[in-house]
Amino acid sequence: MKISILNLKEEYTDYPTRPIMSSPEKVYEILKPLFLPDRETFYLLSLNTKNGIIAIRTISIGSLNSNVVHPREVFKAAILDSASSVIVAHNHPSGDASPSKEDLAITKNLVETGKIIGITLTDHVIIGDGRHYSMKESGSI
Repeated sequence: MKISILNLKEEYTDYPTRPIMSSPEKVYEILKPLFLPDRETFYLLSLNTKNGIIAIRTISIGSLNSNVVHPREVFKAAILDSASSVIVAHNHPSGDASPSKEDLAITKNLVETGKIIGITLTDHVIIGDGRHYSMKESGSI
């Protein structure tokens, strides 16, 4: 699958104008309009050293209730973006933002992979119907 990208390097050439990812609510606000209502979609936000967005990438698009994500694809994109850290996010078309066993497992894998290659996973945000769940806020990261 080809990875699509929303590259913000040209749009936000001046550092102070880059959106800063200071909270899960900010992630929710920026990504909510991008999600498909009937498919799980997994996004990567590549961040600079000040948590400013470098790029937003679609890593994978799944089905109504599942999505296959591999750390290789996430960190390949992050390396290409020269990211200092990353935030990942995906939606639950059911509207329930609670994490599944699979969500917890991929988060753990992404944290470990990030440690090895030197790119921190800052958060994994799950978007539901009018709400979100932050793995960082819940203590899973």
